[in-house]
Amino acid sequence: MATKAPWITYRPELKVLDCTIRDGGLVNDSRFTDDQVKAVYGTCVAAGIDYMEIGYMNSVKEFPRKQYGPWRHSAEEDLRRVVGDHTFKKTGLKLAAMLDAGGKSDWEHQPLPCKDSVLDMLRIACYASQISEAAEMVAHAHALGYETALNIMAISTVKDAEIDQVLAIAKDTPANVVVVVDSNGHLYREQVDHLVKKYLKAASGTGKEVGMHAHNNLQLAFANTIEAIILGCNRVDSTMMGLGRGAGNCPTELLLGFLRNPKFKLRPVLKTIQETILPMREKLDWGPSIPYQITGQLNAHPRFAMAFRDGDRPDDYVQFYDQMVTEE
Repeated sequence: MATKAPWITYRPELKVLDCTIRDGGLVNDSRFTDDQVKAVYGTCVAAGIDYMEIGYMNSVKEFPRKQYGPWRHSAEEDLRRVVGDHTFKKTGLKLAAMLDAGGKSDWEHQPLPCKDSVLDMLRIACYASQISEAAEMVAHAHALGYETALNIMAISTVKDAEIDQVLAIAKDTPANVVVVVDSNGHLYREQVDHLVKKYLKAASGTGKEVGMHAHNNLQLAFANTIEAIILGCNRVDSTMMGLGRGAGNCPTELLLGFLRNPKFKLRPVLKTIQETILPMREKLDWGPSIPYQITGQLNAHPRFAMAFRDGDRPDDYVQFYDQMVTEE
């Protein structure tokens, strides 16, 4: 069959961001060992991945060191201990960290100027109601010399008119990327179509790219990421073996296997999954399960399923369903 389809056409402007350590840190309070982070970092370099989000840059006051690992704060000394004198020129990989709006990050003081850091990008995460603060955060990070992204979380819970208002503000920020974030893993293809087209229209003429960050509650993270790519989304997020909060994320290994850019190499990712990520399953719980399916279908935050999975009867699906429907 000699069909040349647009979704398998080589597109060099499409960039992959692996957020295994950052999103995976929500499963283990960012308590990865240096060797685990080094393994993911080395794999991102070897696999030709464009960006690695190495952690959060959250406030130590809000996230104390006695409770959270170093990848919740991304202090420069911790970063350099693992990646050395990293530069994009040497590795072909750019490093990113995420700052949360809403008082979780000391964003006015925490980040160093980009010239003094191994980080290349700061991603600002906010809910729609926090867009004004997030716009200030983006402007500050941009002024420090970083590439910037604006991740608008839990977009499936936001009404259409409010999304338009948020995007009108986002459009006027210096953010390089605005990301569709399906925090609840609730979106289906038709909703992805609607949102990505809306974001692309808002970004038109600004030079901004549109990104996609999908969660796997309904086991649609990979499919929804592909759909976003087909529509023209040029920034896509993934994690190795889907490691991430709750049901996890679009798996890096599936995404690289789908993309036709010859620079991407799958073998290093499979090796790190086998040697580093897979052993984490002995202690950590993530990935699709019926409680996460239920929260996805109800458009509820996965924290409810996470708490249930930590209880005495993690597989009592009927009890969890009855609890969620009653609370709804």
